[in-house]
Amino acid sequence: MTLDMRMTRELPATPEEVFDAYTDAEKQKIWFSILDEEPGIVEIEVDLRVGGKQTAVWGPNRDMLFRETQTFLEIDRPRRLVTESTGSGPDGQEMTTRVEVTFEQKGDGTLMTVVQSGFPVPEVRDFFIGEVWPGALARIEAYLEREKQNA
Repeated sequence: MTLDMRMTRELPATPEEVFDAYTDAEKQKIWFSILDEEPGIVEIEVDLRVGGKQTAVWGPNRDMLFRETQTFLEIDRPRRLVTESTGSGPDGQEMTTRVEVTFEQKGDGTLMTVVQSGFPVPEVRDFFIGEVWPGALARIEAYLEREKQNA
């Protein structure tokens, strides 16, 4: 039995804009820390092609870094993205999951749906449901709102 989660969020931009915010390294560097009072460390490299990788390192300081490497398995811009994600926390524990993200036009915005599977235990899955994805989606939404205001 695999442990998985599903989350959706309506975002105030076109599927193309949301897809690009989610996958572009320079845009990610902005939204990763957009809601932080004290910007931490954010390093991101993206090779957006099937078989390519995205590597992200972030955290409040050099002693508390999280790392994630995603390998792109499917890319259908701006509709769908599938990756295998291997992440580790400051404690060195590692986890590999599969992440499927879809971007569906909904009115003037986009319904972004994330399905992540392969969690090792329910507590980790629940942390992603309660903290990780809501935080990431709130940051992406704040970034898109700011871009809309600056347009």
